[in-house]
Amino acid sequence: MNQKEISELRRRIKPEKNAIGRIYGCYVNSRKEIISYIEGSLGTMPQDEAEKYLDLLRKTLSGTPGKNLIDIVFSTQQVVDSEEHRRLMALRDSKLRDGEVRQEFYQKVMDTLDMGDSNYLILLAHDSYDVPSRDKNGDRQADDSDAVFSYILCCICPVKDGKLELGYCPGENEFHNCIPSQIVAPPELGFLFPAFDDRAANLYSALAYSRKADQLHQEFLDAIFHIEEPPMSAGEQKEAFEAALTQSLEKSCSLEVVQAVHERLTQRIEEHKESKDPEPLAVTVREVGGILRDCGVEEEQVDAFCSRCSQQFGEGAALSPANLIDSKRFQVRTGDVTLSMATDRSYLVETRVIDGRKYLLVPVDEALEVNGLPVG
Repeated sequence: MNQKEISELRRRIKPEKNAIGRIYGCYVNSRKEIISYIEGSLGTMPQDEAEKYLDLLRKTLSGTPGKNLIDIVFSTQQVVDSEEHRRLMALRDSKLRDGEVRQEFYQKVMDTLDMGDSNYLILLAHDSYDVPSRDKNGDRQADDSDAVFSYILCCICPVKDGKLELGYCPGENEFHNCIPSQIVAPPELGFLFPAFDDRAANLYSALAYSRKADQLHQEFLDAIFHIEEPPMSAGEQKEAFEAALTQSLEKSCSLEVVQAVHERLTQRIEEHKESKDPEPLAVTVREVGGILRDCGVEEEQVDAFCSRCSQQFGEGAALSPANLIDSKRFQVRTGDVTLSMATDRSYLVETRVIDGRKYLLVPVDEALEVNGLPVG
């Protein structure tokens, strides 16, 4: 799914726009026991309560595609005949009304999800969206719908003990310490099924959400989706990319080479941002290999880099530059010193060997300060 499609669904999860009839779920303790079940009509809830439920569900469509929002792709065999896909389809097709299917889903989550010592809330909702058609310019055509998008949203929220606060007690006309019993935190993870690709249902795909980009809860993804190639977190992608560079290039992995890769990928990120293209930015391993060639890296080492990346990410994988580098900062570190600068100033740093010893050189063309004090 691209950002435009995600935003279209996200805008829909509001009291006046959605067609969510009921909220389902259960409250689970740290011992993997269900404390209570949730089944309520949004229409009969107090407005502020209904809005809080919708806000939790809407957060599963927030964050950055490729980091917090991960495309899950099922194989053809899974769609044709697999337990995990049948379960998801049964939840959607029954509009979550089948209690046995819901219970089976809850049990699957409880058996596999690792939330440490935290209690948590599993929330489920079904919505039917009359997808409005758009003209060639992308403008909505009034009272014209191409199809109905039927989908489910799931979010899993930690439930935490409230903190001791000073509160007003009306009966006593005084302030006293009070502790809210249990507080539902924002979702830690969740998913949308099926995906909303090209503004239509794609039964071969889902969209998974993780609040922390470096913690995808692989145990949960494997239990619910069980796809052949589990997604890598942004942190894992960065580590794999850096390992491929250093292990393949060895001594050729110089400051200048890393600067060039960083600058070129940052440039691609900026150009993509300016273009306002809703499709996620991606680069191929071969494109990064081309950058290395431009830096004078030997062909044998470039081939080794491409081979390592194919092993780590899959043959022909498209990589998100934002997951491979920090486009806002360039950092150089030695054992004792760390230099950090804006990416567009990375060219200021260079290495030079003086009297047989390697140095980092940074030109000082403007005022020099030490701990905020100007020095000569």
